[in-house]
Amino acid sequence: MEHNMFAWIEIPVSDMARAQKFYEAVFKIDIELVNFDGFEMGWFPFDKDARGAAGTLVKQESYIPSTEGPLVYFFSTDVQKELDRVEAAGGKIYQEKTQISEEHGYMAAFIDSEGNRVALHSQK
Repeated sequence: MEHNMFAWIEIPVSDMARAQKFYEAVFKIDIELVNFDGFEMGWFPFDKDARGAAGTLVKQESYIPSTEGPLVYFFSTDVQKELDRVEAAGGKIYQEKTQISEEHGYMAAFIDSEGNRVALHSQK
């Protein structure tokens, strides 16, 4: 395979400022806000030479936050670090840190400030 299957991820939001504040607090990052003629985006940091897909928060009438669609997993060095910041940032944990297996590491999941189901993955 020439490339990974996923090229881009968009997370729907209802309130861009609230979502930006939530994700910046949980992941200790800066999100760059961009507006394309009413199509609001909050770009996550991206390194084109690192593995994984790029992604953004998106606010637009056809994007509706949900716990029923695809589940997005964020890379982490230890999922517990981000999980410990979720509730203070306005989210809700629905699956504590859980070992998948020795080979596949750990995962955890939460509901973000917008009502989306989101997960974390790490090897430790």
